[in-house]
Amino acid sequence: MPEHILEPDLPIVDPHHHLWDRPTDILKNLPHSDHGFMDIIRNIPRYLLDELLADLRSGHNIRATVYMECGAMYRADGPEPLRSVGETEFVNGVAAMTASGLYGGVRACLGIVGHTDLRQSPDVVEDVLRSHIAAGHGRFRGIRQSCSWDADPNVLGPLHGRVPEGLYRDPKFREGFKVLHKLGLSFDAWQLEPQLPDVIDLARAFPETTIVLDHVGTPLGVGAYKGKRDDRYGAWKESILSLSKCQNVVVKLGGLPMPFLGFRERMAGPDETSQSLAAMWKPYIEPCIEAFGAKRCMFESNFPVDRFGATYDALWNAFKRIASGASADDKTALFSGTAARVYRLHIA
Repeated sequence: MPEHILEPDLPIVDPHHHLWDRPTDILKNLPHSDHGFMDIIRNIPRYLLDELLADLRSGHNIRATVYMECGAMYRADGPEPLRSVGETEFVNGVAAMTASGLYGGVRACLGIVGHTDLRQSPDVVEDVLRSHIAAGHGRFRGIRQSCSWDADPNVLGPLHGRVPEGLYRDPKFREGFKVLHKLGLSFDAWQLEPQLPDVIDLARAFPETTIVLDHVGTPLGVGAYKGKRDDRYGAWKESILSLSKCQNVVVKLGGLPMPFLGFRERMAGPDETSQSLAAMWKPYIEPCIEAFGAKRCMFESNFPVDRFGATYDALWNAFKRIASGASADDKTALFSGTAARVYRLHIA
């Protein structure tokens, strides 16, 4: 049963969600795994505009969203480096649909974060990024290139092996990274908690480029880290404090329902209430706000991935419970202002 919506008039910009149309037979193309992401793929095989709008209309005052790359709708042919531009073309079409006003006042995908491999030559990287910018028709804001890696294949499950260890320290990656500042683009970083020192080093090396830390740094509680989440809490918090000293870094508060933390092993079973979610997430969200300040933090849904552990209405209620003692200005920053500033969104 949907929850009673807290502070229903509070404007929200959801700065992190995905869209995809994945057939159920994608399962046969993934390695066998008991990892929670298999549950996500089985239970949420399709998430396009209709499914997104159903969540955005769950009662919270969602004004706009930012799309985050996930490998959707790449071009099937043409030059390999440019195939990722297909994702931006696809998402820009969705953005144009909601910009028509036919779906109400929300502006979905008002900002678009795409992907390219920064290890390519700088000339190729710049060509691909300029193609993304053109395809986004004023909505393209930056890229994400994940470096999430762990020696234990049970940590990432079917995502294991996508990238090599130490990607953010790779000299070729950093040569490509320089192009982002030249084009005025931001970078979303997704890694696992033990890899946070790599993000710290990257942020220090490129202080002129805005880096968005996804999912509070992705603490771990599965695989080799099962039962050790509390033991690693101090290391996570120390990394967050160090990263907060880099003024070019902002942090997304979310991603905590994902399987990596081990709060939940399967989607089956009753959904958690927002009170329960707030209690689980508060130890990770509050230290980020204390370290970075509200103007460098933004709540995120990470949907539909975070549907693994929360409904859309309960997720935003949980965030509102955690921020209940914040000032009006800080609430504005946390729920919409930081996202609008960082992703340069113009919201009517």
